[in-house]
Amino acid sequence: MKKIILTGGGTAGHVMGNFALLPGLRERGFEVVYVGSYDGIERDLAKEEGLTYRAISSGMLRRFASFENVTDMFRVVKGIGDALRVLRQERPDVIFSKGGYVTVPVAVAAALLHIPFIAHESDLSPGLANRLAARFAKKMLVTFPETAAAFGAKGQAVGSPLRQELLEGDRVRGLEHLGFSGDKPVLLAMGGSLGSKVINEAIWSNLSELLCEYDLIHLTGKGHLRQDLLGRPGYRQMEYAGEEMKDLLAACDLVVSRAGSNSIFEFLVLKKPHLLIPLGLNQSRGDQILNARSFQKAGYSMVLQEEEVTQQAFLAHLRSLREERGEYIERMGQAELAHTLPVILDLLEAAVKENKRPKLRSPQQKPPCLNFQKTHAEDPKHRS
Repeated sequence: MKKIILTGGGTAGHVMGNFALLPGLRERGFEVVYVGSYDGIERDLAKEEGLTYRAISSGMLRRFASFENVTDMFRVVKGIGDALRVLRQERPDVIFSKGGYVTVPVAVAAALLHIPFIAHESDLSPGLANRLAARFAKKMLVTFPETAAAFGAKGQAVGSPLRQELLEGDRVRGLEHLGFSGDKPVLLAMGGSLGSKVINEAIWSNLSELLCEYDLIHLTGKGHLRQDLLGRPGYRQMEYAGEEMKDLLAACDLVVSRAGSNSIFEFLVLKKPHLLIPLGLNQSRGDQILNARSFQKAGYSMVLQEEEVTQQAFLAHLRSLREERGEYIERMGQAELAHTLPVILDLLEAAVKENKRPKLRSPQQKPPCLNFQKTHAEDPKHRS
């Protein structure tokens, strides 16, 4: 049996892209192991999928001055040691990553042990972890064609790996689960697995007006439920949706969301008109702003920037989205969507065949040179 290690974490977006591959990997005879952090969201999600989970140390790579950058460097170094131990024990044929800080130690360990490492970057703007991991990767797969150039010859645009189960949602089943009659249009508001304060506040501050027009599904994020609003007619709060998400998406008519790449491609495939409120520059590198701008330019998304969210602006944008719902559905229906999953699965199988199950080095053997610096042979001072 072939064995693959999936890695990536920090947010659900880094995990769900991996899970989209699971049915195809199992059909092709892969044994699947997940490598993630000790306390990341990926740990619980992987166990829900019945996967063997191996935890390693990881540290956050910040873009600003902080003493934690020093302490986290030690965690990254420890993570490389942890990853080497795990890879030697598991002996994978190939590794696939969806990004997040846990990716970096695994990528370094894969290079040291000559295991093919393939990564996927969801966002238009590559994340720091994937930029660091790219130097050790065989291939850097990307969602947006314009992102491929950032990774040179390794870059390949394949689209976004989406869970096929999302196409199997049932509106009636979703309405029954929610307790909605279906007489009103259904609005789904979501802010990612960690939740969005801006979207939550926009919903709560406009709740009475919204419930006059919609039945409302609100995914608040972990720890953000409003207990005083539980049981309110036409309003269903949940921290997070798992297996039922496909039915919730089938039941909804409009969506309010952040602009993570996985989510917006799901809306596109399902032709769900959506209002995007991307994460602002005060909390991110601006990747969601670029994702939203790309979809807005293509005519797929309505966008409201985080700093522009007011009660009036939020309701006005929702009203416009509802009025133009038919036009958005038509444009999304004309999108040329890549058949992403078969492409990624084929690349993983090809990497296994090319590598012919490498013989991993024992701990006593000297690791290969990663060419961070010139060797003596390359340095003119040492040439005879």
